[in-house]
Parts: sequence; structure tokens; C-alpha cells
Amino acid sequence: MLRIIVGGVLLALVHYLFYRRFIRATGVRGPAKTVGIIVLVVLWLALVVALGAGSSYSPEPIRPIVWLGLTWSAVMFYLLLGLLVIGLVLLIARLAKFANRTRLLQVLSAVLVVAAVGTVAYGVYEADSPRVRAAELRSPKLPAELDGIRVAVVADIHVGAARGADFTQRVVDLVNSQQPDVIVLPGDLIDGSVELVGPDIAPIKGLTSKYGTFAVAGNHEGYVDGVADWMDYWETLGLKTLRNQRAEIDIKGATLEIAGVYDYDAPDPYGPDVEAAVAGHRSDRFIMLVAHQPRQAPEAAARGIDLQVSGHTHGGQIWPLNYVVGWVNGTVAGLDQVDGMQLYTTRGVGAWGPPVRVGAPPDIAILTLRRG
Repeated sequence: MLRIIVGGVLLALVHYLFYRRFIRATGVRGPAKTVGIIVLVVLWLALVVALGAGSSYSPEPIRPIVWLGLTWSAVMFYLLLGLLVIGLVLLIARLAKFANRTRLLQVLSAVLVVAAVGTVAYGVYEADSPRVRAAELRSPKLPAELDGIRVAVVADIHVGAARGADFTQRVVDLVNSQQPDVIVLPGDLIDGSVELVGPDIAPIKGLTSKYGTFAVAGNHEGYVDGVADWMDYWETLGLKTLRNQRAEIDIKGATLEIAGVYDYDAPDPYGPDVEAAVAGHRSDRFIMLVAHQPRQAPEAAARGIDLQVSGHTHGGQIWPLNYVVGWVNGTVAGLDQVDGMQLYTTRGVGAWGPPVRVGAPPDIAILTLRRG
């Protein structure tokens, strides 16, 4: 509750800034001013409600309000960026002694509002349109019997606040339509507690594959309940959880090894341990590591992993955050080489916070493994 109160106060200050810059400074008067104030108050309230959805109270009855508040937060992001640009333009205009700076402010503000709302509207559509992204990866260590095996990578579903079981079901249907041999889920499937949002991820039990579905925890699994609480619940849904562990899958007389670790930033007793995860691995066998964050890659490469699959980055989710994400994680999305190891990072299929994606379309990766 303290988080909601503090967040509400900070957000109130931001909305007051919007009032000052978009209503008062531009000279809006009369009914238009009243409507503008009411809209800001309603959007602020929706965002405050969204702060506790999934962790303090169930999002299901109020999901439309939560969706509105979180979507508005994306508009806020672009409005704040735009205000910085407008401030710079007005400073230049003042130095140049431009005569009608009030009119300039009115025009720039109107353009900014239209651009921010339009960009987020596109981002809502983009985020609601997950697609399949296919890639082919090669390794000389892959047995001939496993040549052509197809692995679905489904990360960052993030159901709980703005999205529920219907979105999970759409993801399940899209994955199953690809008829993968193996499915791996690199974490961040949810946002919230098992009690409140467990039903939102429950349709994941409908995933079907020839040789099994394997999951690891991401950072969000530990934000409300304990990591083990979520992984135990996933087990009841038919997922095989890898907790610094390795699994061997017999396929056509050959063995595919899949190891999984806890999240890169997780504290003990749920810290990642690649050494424990690969214990007993034969160096002549191909092994794939499922790790939520791509930052696990250097250690994985040092331990002889052939392929790491990760999520976490969302491809940046909302431009221009992709530049920050790339700097922090060393990658944004797609295939990379890290010290001789292949690293594949999916953009993920969901969205954290606002159900919005700009310049980072959601995807389910279908990796075809080839020998050679």
C-alpha cells in the first residue's frame, strides 16, 4: 500500500506538470480547460489503480481501468520526452528573440499530444499482434539424429495486470500451430502473485510439444511471491521447471541436453548457478542453456554451453529505450556470438507495464537446429 501511496503522489506531480504545460501555459480557457483537468484526473486515478493490480488486489474486475492507466503511462513517457524537446526549441526561440513564443508553444504542444497519442495507439496494435519469428542455428556438435529439431522460445508473457487468460490462450494457440518439438520458456511469464494472477497464466497447460516443455524463472517471478511458489505452480500446469538443473531428452537414439538457471539478478537461495546446471554434462554433447537474461552469456560460454536462449529485453519494447536496453544487456534481440557460443534473445511475446510496443514487435521464436 505504501508503494501505491508514494507512486500516486509522484504521479500527481507529473500530472500537475502536464496541467501547467499543456493547459495553463497554452492559454486554454472555459469548458476546454475544465474538460482537460477532468481528463488528467481520471487518467491519474486509472494509473494509481494500476499500481497495485496483481500484487495488492485482483486485476480481473478492474482490468479495463488498469489497461487504460498503463497505456496512459506510455503516452506520459512520450509527452515527457517531447516536453524536453519543446523546452529546447523555446530556449532557442528566446535567444533568437522570436516574437510570438506563446503561439509557438501552442502549436508545438498540439503536435506533441497528437504525436504521443498516435504513437501509442500504433504501439497498442503492435503489442497485440504477436508473430512467429523463425531462425536457423547450426552447430557441429549437434547429432545427425537431431538435425532439424524445432525449438519454440516463449518468453516474457507478462500476464497479470493489463492482460489475462485470454492473452495466454492466444499465445498457446500460436505456439501449438507451429507444432514444435521442444518448448522452452525463459521466464517472466507473469506480473503479480500466484493467488491473484495464477488463473491468468493457467492456459499455458495447453502447450503441446513432442518432447516436452521446460521453464525457468525470470526476475518478475520473485517480485511478489517467492520464486519457488511460481515454479511449483507451473509444475501443476505440466511445465518441467529447471532450477539450476539439466535435463536429458532422448530423441531417435540421440540425446538433447537442456539446462536452466535462475534469473541473473536473483538473490540466494534462488541465484543462478551455471556450474550446478551443467553438472554431469558430457563435453562431446550439444547442450542448450535457458536463462532469462542474456547477461548470463559470458559465464555460460565459459562453461562450454553451445547455445543460450534468453528473453528479458523485450527488444527495448518502446523506442527509444532499445538503445538503453542494448547498452545494459549487450544485445537487444536476435542471434549473437559470445566467446564462441551462440546466444539467441527473443523480443518476448508480451509487454511489461503498458501493453504497448513501439519498434519492437512481439515474437515467439521458432529455432531450427541444424548440424554443421
